[in-house]
Amino acid sequence: MSQPVPDLSAAPDAAAVAPIAPRPRGPLSLVILALLACGYTLWAAQAVILPVLLAGFLALVGNPLIRGLQKFHLPRFLGAALVLIVGLAAAATLTYQLVPPAAAWAKAAPRELRQLAPKLRALTKPVHDANEAAENFARAAAGDTGRRPQAMRTADDPFRALTTTPRMVASVLAVVLLTFFFMVYGATLQRHAIALLPRRQQQKLTVGILQSIERSVSRYVLTISSINVLVGLLFAGALFLLAFPLADALLWGTVVALLNFAPYVGPLIGMVMMLVVGLTAFDDGFKPLLPAALYLGLHTLEGQVVTPIILGRQMRLSPLILILALMVFGSLWGIIGLLLAVPMLVCIKLILVQVQGMEGWARLME
Repeated sequence: MSQPVPDLSAAPDAAAVAPIAPRPRGPLSLVILALLACGYTLWAAQAVILPVLLAGFLALVGNPLIRGLQKFHLPRFLGAALVLIVGLAAAATLTYQLVPPAAAWAKAAPRELRQLAPKLRALTKPVHDANEAAENFARAAAGDTGRRPQAMRTADDPFRALTTTPRMVASVLAVVLLTFFFMVYGATLQRHAIALLPRRQQQKLTVGILQSIERSVSRYVLTISSINVLVGLLFAGALFLLAFPLADALLWGTVVALLNFAPYVGPLIGMVMMLVVGLTAFDDGFKPLLPAALYLGLHTLEGQVVTPIILGRQMRLSPLILILALMVFGSLWGIIGLLLAVPMLVCIKLILVQVQGMEGWARLME
C-alpha cells in the first residue's frame, strides 16, 4: 500500500513559529550608573558644553535668515556675517541701554527692600507669628534654650572680578565664533559626516531626516524667540504707559522676554519680580498690582492662544516632562539650563518623530 503523502503546504513554517530571541538588556544598576555618569559629565564639562549648545541654538535661529538671504544670491559666508553683525549690534545697543538702569536698580535694591519691609510685614505677620511659635515649641521639646550661633561672615575675594571677567569674555567670544562657524560650515560638516555611512540608501534617508529636523528646529527656535521678543516689547510699552522711564521699561521688558523661555518657572519668577517692582514704584490704591496683573494677562494670552496657534500641536510638550527637564537642566547649568531646556526637548521630540520605531516615545512627550 502506498502511504499518504503529507500535505506540506499546511505545515507551519518553522521560521515563522521559531521564538524570536529577546533583545539583550543591561542590568538596571548599570543603566542607573550610566545615567549618573552622564549627568556628572554634563555638570563637570559645562564650561565646554554650554558655549557649544548656545552657539548651536543661535545658529539655528540664524539659519532661516541666511536661507532667505541666499534667495537674493548672497553667498552663505556673507549672509552669516551680516546676520551675526546685526545680531551683535542689536545686543550691544540693548546692553548699552540696559546697564545704567540695571546698575541703578541693583544699587537701590537694599533701600527699596527696607522700605517694603513694613508693607510686607503687615501682610505676613500671622504667618511669622505661627512660624516663631512652632520654632519655640521645637526648641523647648529638644531642650535647647540657647541662642543660635551666628554665622561667620566671610570677606569677599578682591581678586574674584579679575579672574572671572577674562573667563566671561572668553566664553562670549567662543560663543560668537562657534555661532559663525556653525552657520557657515555646519552644512558641509553634515555632508561629510553623512558620507561616512556605507550605503547610499542610508545616506539619502539620513539626509532627509537631518534636513527635516534642522528646518523644524530652526523654525521653532526663531518663532519662539520672535514671540518672546514681542512679549517683552509689549510689556515694556505697557510699563512706559504707566509712567515708567523708558530705560526701566526696556530693562523689565528684556527680563520678561528672557524668563519666557522657561515655561512655568520663568513666569512665576516674573510675577514675583513684577509685584516687587509695582510695590516699589507705586504707593496708593491698586497701582502696585498693575505690573504683575499686566504681565499675567500678557503671558496668559501668549501661552494659551498665540503660541499654540502659531506652532501647532507638533511642538507641544507634556507639562510634567517640561517641569522635570527644567529641574534637571536648571540644577546642572543654572539659568542657562533653564533657557535651553525647552529647545533641547523640542529637538529630542523632533528626532524621535523622524526616527522609525521611536514615534511612541515622541507621543509620550506630548
